[in-house]
Amino acid sequence: MPSRSSSRRRVSRIDKLDFDDNRRPPSIHNESDIGGLLQDDESLLSNVVQAYSLYGPLFQSRLHYSQYQVNEVSTVAEVAMYLPVPIFGYLCDRYSPRPLSLLSGILFGVGYLLAALNFQRGSEKDGGWPFAVMIVAFVGVGMGTSCMYLSAVTTCAKNFGRGKHRGLALAIPIAGFGLSGMWQSQVGSRLLYERQGERQGEVNVYRYFIFLSGLLFAVGVVGALGLNVISEEELIHEAVSELERSGLLEDSPLVRRSVLHDSSNGYGTIESSPTISNDAASTSSANSDSYNGKHRPNLEQARLKTWLLNTETRYFLADKTMWLVAAGFFLVTGPGEAFINNVGTIINTLYPPPSTGPPSSNSPATHVSTVALTSTLARLLTGTLSDILAPTHDPDRSSPVSVSRITFLLSSTILFSLGQLLLASGLIQAHPSVFIIVSALVGLGYGAVFSLTPIIVSVVWGVENFGTNWGIVAVVPAAGAAVWGTIYAAVYDAAAKPVEGGDDRLCYGLKCYAGTFWGMAGCSWLAVGLWGWASKVWRKRNVFV
Repeated sequence: MPSRSSSRRRVSRIDKLDFDDNRRPPSIHNESDIGGLLQDDESLLSNVVQAYSLYGPLFQSRLHYSQYQVNEVSTVAEVAMYLPVPIFGYLCDRYSPRPLSLLSGILFGVGYLLAALNFQRGSEKDGGWPFAVMIVAFVGVGMGTSCMYLSAVTTCAKNFGRGKHRGLALAIPIAGFGLSGMWQSQVGSRLLYERQGERQGEVNVYRYFIFLSGLLFAVGVVGALGLNVISEEELIHEAVSELERSGLLEDSPLVRRSVLHDSSNGYGTIESSPTISNDAASTSSANSDSYNGKHRPNLEQARLKTWLLNTETRYFLADKTMWLVAAGFFLVTGPGEAFINNVGTIINTLYPPPSTGPPSSNSPATHVSTVALTSTLARLLTGTLSDILAPTHDPDRSSPVSVSRITFLLSSTILFSLGQLLLASGLIQAHPSVFIIVSALVGLGYGAVFSLTPIIVSVVWGVENFGTNWGIVAVVPAAGAAVWGTIYAAVYDAAAKPVEGGDDRLCYGLKCYAGTFWGMAGCSWLAVGLWGWASKVWRKRNVFV
C-alpha cells in the first residue's frame, strides 16, 4: 500500500465520520421491511450454541464423556463459529447475504441431525459412534451459527447503519442473537423433555436436536430468498467519493482510468495527479456528483466495488487501534463463552453429595435463560442509549449530555468482572441460591460488549466493508473460548475424584473453579486498559465514538 502522511490519514478518518453522519439513508421500500423482519428472525434463531449447558451435562452422564471431552465439543463449536467469520464476512460483502443464509441452513440441518443420531446410539462403550462424530456434527453447528449471524447483522448494518439510529439498528439483531439461547433452552426443558413417570425429567436431547435441525434449515432457506441489501451501488459510490475527497485515491490506477472515461462512466477526480488535466478533473468531478450506478457497466461496477472493499480492508488492518479493540474483545469474550458453556457443571459443583443436585429454580436452563435475558437487555439498552448520548460531529444531533460508547463499554466490562469475582471469592459456594446474581452480571457485561464492539467498528471504520471488518475482529472469541475452556477443564479435572461405582470423575467445591475465575477477572481489567488506550488515540484523531 502506498505510504500516506499522518495528517492525510487523520483527515481520512475525520472525513469518513463526517460523511457517515450526513449521508442520507437508503430509501426504505417494502422489500427492506421484509428483509428487516428476516434479519431479526434469523438472529432470534442463530445462537443455538448458547444453549449448550442445557445438554452438555448429559453428554457427561449419558455418553460418558470426560469434562475435557464435554469442553472439547463446545470449544470446537465455538472455534467453528468464530474462526471462519472473516471468510464468511468477505463473501457476504462481495456476493450478498443470501448464499450465506442458504449455507447456514444446510450446515445446521446436517449438523444437528448427525448429533441427534449420535446421541441416540449411546456411548461408545455400548456400541455407539466414536467421539469424533460428535465433533464433526458441532463443527457444522458452529459454522451454521456464524453464517446465519453474519448474514443477518451485515444486511442490517448496510441497510440501516448509516442513519441516526445506527446503534439500535445493529443492537436489535445482535440482541436477537443473544435471546435465541434463552427461548431454545426453555423449549428444550419445558416441551421436549423426558418423562419419568409423572415427573418432568431432563431434556430429550434426541428430539431437541431433531427440532433444531428442521427449524434452522427452514429459516436458512427463507433467508436465502428474502435477505437483500438496498441501494448497494449508492453505498459504494458514496464511499469512493469520501476516499477521493480525503486525498487517498491519488495512486489508484482504477480511479485514474475512470477519470478518462466518458461522462456516463466518469467517477471522480484526483487533482494532484500529474497525468490528469484540470479540465478532465473538473468534468470528472461533476460526473461524480451526478453519478447514477445504472450508467456504469456491471463489470466496471463490480471491479470498483472489489477495489473499494480491498482498500478499506487494508486501511482497517493497518490501524493500530483495530488491534487494541480486537485484543480487548478476546480478553472479555473468551471468559464469557467459557462461563456460558460450563454453567451447568459449575452449578453442579455447588451441590456435593449427599445432595441430589440443584433444584429446578437453580437449574442450568434457568441460568442459560438469565444470561440470555440480561444479555438481550444490555444489547438493546446500550444500542439505544449510545445513539442518544454518543458525541457527534453534527451539532443538530448533539445531546446536552454526552457519553462516549467507550464509557458504556468500560462500565459493562467492569460489571462483567464483578460476576467472576463473586464466584472466585467463594461467596456463591456458600450461598448457591444467589448464583443468579453471577449469571445476571455476566449476561449484562457480555451482552453489552457484544453489542457495542460491532457498533464501534461501524462508527470508526464505516459500513461498506462491515462484514469483513467485523469478521476480522469477531474471530478472536474462538481463541478465547479455546483457551478458557481448556483452563476451566484442566482446573476441574485436576480436582475431580472418581465416582463410587462408576468410571466418571466429578468435582465439587470451590477448588473446581476458583483459580479459573480469578484469571478471568484479571483479563477483564486488562481489556479495560486496552480499550481506554484506543479511546485516547481516537480522541487525538478527533474521531467521535
